[in-house]
Amino acid sequence: MAVKYGIYKCNVCGNIVSVLYAGDGDLVCCGEDMELLKVKTVAEEGKEKHVPVMEIKGNTVTVKVGSIPHPMEEKHYIMLIRLVQNGKVIAGKVLEPGMKAEATFMVENTAGLKAEELCNLHGLWTS
Repeated sequence: MAVKYGIYKCNVCGNIVSVLYAGDGDLVCCGEDMELLKVKTVAEEGKEKHVPVMEIKGNTVTVKVGSIPHPMEEKHYIMLIRLVQNGKVIAGKVLEPGMKAEATFMVENTAGLKAEELCNLHGLWTS
């Protein structure tokens, strides 16, 4: 059974999917179950340049990836930044090589807010 808001990857072809609604079935690609990406944190991985950093000013939230700008090259880039509040994804931005590894969102409430980012090489990270 899929996990709502989970991000899954096919280890054969590289397809990546984000689940909006979780039904009873399993996610399968290329004849194999897709891998649910585990969210990595500073606590688990140590000081890491992939941890999203949130700047909150009123209802404006800017998320930058790492304490120094993350590379945004064809072979290594941030694919997605999203905001999670109380276990629910409330906003997201898809990124591509050449763009800045950051996103700005307007939110109604900043309580319980966390940021997540997906690096094409190093996986899923949270603040």
